[in-house]
Amino acid sequence: MEQILSLPSFRLTALGLMAALSLSGAAAAQEASAPAGQLSAPVFSAPQAFSHDLLAERAATLARQPHVPAPVRNPEVLEKIDYDAHWRIRFRDEASVRIGDTPAQFFHLGTYFRQPVKVFAVEGGEAREIVYSPDYFEMPEDSVAKGLDPEAGFAGFRLMRDDMKSDWISFLGAAYFRSDGALRQYGLSARAVALNTGLPVPEEFPRFTEFYLEEGPEGATVVHALMDGPSMTGAYRMVMRDQPGKGQVMDISSRLFFRAPVERLGVAPLTSMFWYSESNRFQSSDWRPEVHDTDGLMIHTGTGEHIWRPLNNPDRVATSSYLDRNIKGFGLIQRDRNFDHYQDDGVFYEKRPAVWIEPTSDWGAGAVQLVEIPTDDEIYDNIVAFWNPESPPQAGEERRFDYRMHWVASPPIDMPLAQTVATQVGNGGVPGQPRPEDVIKVVLDFEGAALDGHELDEDIQPRVSAPEGVEVINPFVVRVVGTDRWRLTFDLKAAPGTDTVDLRAYIAHEDAPLTETWLGQFHLAQINRLR
Repeated sequence: MEQILSLPSFRLTALGLMAALSLSGAAAAQEASAPAGQLSAPVFSAPQAFSHDLLAERAATLARQPHVPAPVRNPEVLEKIDYDAHWRIRFRDEASVRIGDTPAQFFHLGTYFRQPVKVFAVEGGEAREIVYSPDYFEMPEDSVAKGLDPEAGFAGFRLMRDDMKSDWISFLGAAYFRSDGALRQYGLSARAVALNTGLPVPEEFPRFTEFYLEEGPEGATVVHALMDGPSMTGAYRMVMRDQPGKGQVMDISSRLFFRAPVERLGVAPLTSMFWYSESNRFQSSDWRPEVHDTDGLMIHTGTGEHIWRPLNNPDRVATSSYLDRNIKGFGLIQRDRNFDHYQDDGVFYEKRPAVWIEPTSDWGAGAVQLVEIPTDDEIYDNIVAFWNPESPPQAGEERRFDYRMHWVASPPIDMPLAQTVATQVGNGGVPGQPRPEDVIKVVLDFEGAALDGHELDEDIQPRVSAPEGVEVINPFVVRVVGTDRWRLTFDLKAAPGTDTVDLRAYIAHEDAPLTETWLGQFHLAQINRLR
C-alpha cells in the first residue's frame, strides 16, 4: 500500500449531467418550448469500407504520429451551455437511428462536453457517418445553443430501450461510459483506460473520437471505438447486451498503442463515489444514514481467495495496491441494498449498480489498485479502481486486454463463503469503564450459507492479522441474536505516531475459512480527530 499526497483533493466530473440527460422524454419535453415541426429522416454520408481490423490499423498509424488535439469550435457559445441549459435540450425521438432493433440517440455539445465525436452506422462491412443536424434537437427558443455552427457535431450517444422512455447505456465525455444495471439506476461509471491516476504528475484523459455502431448477434449491439490521446491511441470492440432484470453484459476487446511511456496504466477503470457509510458515519453531519454509489472493492484472486475491502473517505489521497497474477475478477460493488440505510427517495443509492470485471485473456502479473480521494459531498467522484500491469508500457508498444464487464446487482460468481455485510468502528474498551487512549473497536458482521449449521462451541476461530507495532486485543466471535449474522469484534491499538493501519480478518472453522477475507485500512489520526 502506498500513499500519494499531491493529487488535487477533489475531482468533480460532469457525470451527474449524464444522469439528468437520462430523464424520460416526456419529462424533458416539458422543459422545451420550441415546437417539433417537420423532421426529415436522419442523413448519412457516403459508405466506406469498415472492419475492426481496419480501425485497429488506423489506431496503430495514429500512434506513430504526433498527437493533434481536436479544436474546440464556438467556445464562447459552449461556455454558456451550462448544466441547466444542457438539460433543456432534448433529442427528438423521431430522429433516432436504429441499429438493428436498438434505437440510438445523441447528446448535444455543451460546456462540459466541448469536443464533438463522429458516429457511424455499420452494416454489411460498410460504415456511413450519421450527419449532425441541429434539427435533431428540441430546445427553447432562447437557448444559447442556437448560436453554434450548423455542423457542430454530437457530444456522445446512448442506446434506448424499446419503449423510448429510458436508455440503458450512454457514452459521453472523454472515454467514459456507464449503464444502469439490473435495478435501472445509474451510479458509478467506467472508462476505456486510466493514465497516471493517483500520481503527482497530471492524469491524462484520452478520448473516444469515433464510434461505429453495428447490429450484433442475438440482439446484441456492437460498438467499435477509436481512442486518441497525447500518450496513446486505441481501438475498442464492445459487444453489449441489455438483459431485463439481470443488468448488462459487455464483452470488450481493446488494443492499445503507445506514443509515449506511461508510468501507471489502468485497465478496465471504474469511477465511483463514497462519502460515508456505517463505518465512517462520524465524518458527516448530513441527515441521511449513508451516502455512496459503492461501498466496497471486491477481488477474486488468481489463487481463488475472495477479498472484500470496504471503501474509505480518507483525509488525503491514498492509493492501495493488491498484487496478483492471473486475477479472476474485481469490481466496485454496492452491496448494501436496504433503503432504510440510505433514506433517499430521490437518488436511490440502494439501487446503484455493481460492476464486475472478468478478464477473458491472459492479464499476467500486476495489481488491483484503489485510489481514494477525500470528499465532503456526494457530487464528487472520489473512488477509482483498475488493473495495473506489472510492467509499464513504453513508447511504440502495443498492449491487448480482453474482459467481460457485468453491470449487475451482485457479482455473477460462485461465492462459497459468507460475506461481509457491515464494518463498524468506534471507541475501544469496555462500556462503563474508562476508555483507553488510542484504542479503537472494530466490529465486522458476516452473513452467508457457509456459517449455517455451525455453533459457537465448535472450533470457531477469529483470524485477525496486523502489521508490526499494531496490537489486536481480544478478538472474539458471537452470533448476532435474531439474525443470521456472525460478528467478529476486536480492539486495535497502534504505537504512537502510527497513521495508517492495514488489517486482514476472517472467521475460520478448523483452520478453514468460513468467510471471505476482509481487508481494512484505518487512518488512525483521522479517526482520533473526529472523536
